[in-house]
Amino acid sequence: MRTTLDLPEKLLAEAMKATNINTKTKVIITALEDLIRKTQISDLKQYKGRVDLDIDMNQIRRRQ
Repeated sequence: MRTTLDLPEKLLAEAMKATNINTKTKVIITALEDLIRKTQISDLKQYKGRVDLDIDMNQIRRRQ
């Protein structure tokens, strides 16, 4: 999909340098993927300590 964006050139250049990515498209795709991943991780953290999986690690270890 083609989209026209007005991005600060300095910010884009800094992102390309920091990630060692040579194309503007790839650096934007990488940034979007990273943003999505961080958001998903943040969303999962709300369940920390609230999900009871009822797993017996000793039983699992004996299977292998």
